[in-house]
Amino acid sequence: MHGRLARNAELVAQLRERLAACAADVGVAVPAPYLAQVATLLEGSGIALCAQDASRFPVDGAYTGETSANMLADLGVRYVLLGHSERRQYFQEDEAILRDKLAAVLDAGMTPVLCIGETLAEREAGRHLDVTGRQLAVLDGLALDGRCVVAYEPVWAIGTGKVASIGQIAEMHAHLTQKLLQTSGGSFNIRVLYGGSVKSDNASAILATPGVDGALVGGASLDAESFEKICQAAG
Repeated sequence: MHGRLARNAELVAQLRERLAACAADVGVAVPAPYLAQVATLLEGSGIALCAQDASRFPVDGAYTGETSANMLADLGVRYVLLGHSERRQYFQEDEAILRDKLAAVLDAGMTPVLCIGETLAEREAGRHLDVTGRQLAVLDGLALDGRCVVAYEPVWAIGTGKVASIGQIAEMHAHLTQKLLQTSGGSFNIRVLYGGSVKSDNASAILATPGVDGALVGGASLDAESFEKICQAAG
């Protein structure tokens, strides 16, 4: 929950200049009130417009305060974050709600970015693989058609300055890849990103880890220079 009209214009202008020659696929996830503004600011840049959430209700109607997937698509949104740990924690979003949101986003022609991850208590109890496997199962049976991204974010590493070790990241991404292979019949086209205090000084090592296809960047995305370095590492 960051951004104001003037700051958005400043940040997007900096990103357009700095990322003009970047080889990585880049998107920015914008708070709903500013999606239309940033859509205009991004025109012709190659940077994808992303939303931070979508309503579970698939059609227009009496759902005051909600933003439907079709509304997001109408604004040119290409990717939608779903199931971020903050949505799960503060709004009690469970797998049933996420299933509805995933279906709505897919039906609207956009690509969902499913966020999964364990808490510190779950990690310390040795349940991290079981927890993320259960969270990933929400994709079972959906007609993805190659339109899905998974973002692994250990909850204990989001905004805390803590980062999972390279060994922990490699273990989890190998686990998630295996799960996706099992549920897809041996072939899938789903990127698995790592998130959780990704910064310019650790991005290269994280992105070089086997099974890591990219990064979901939080606070570091608010600084154009820092975000540029992360994108360069991805490229």
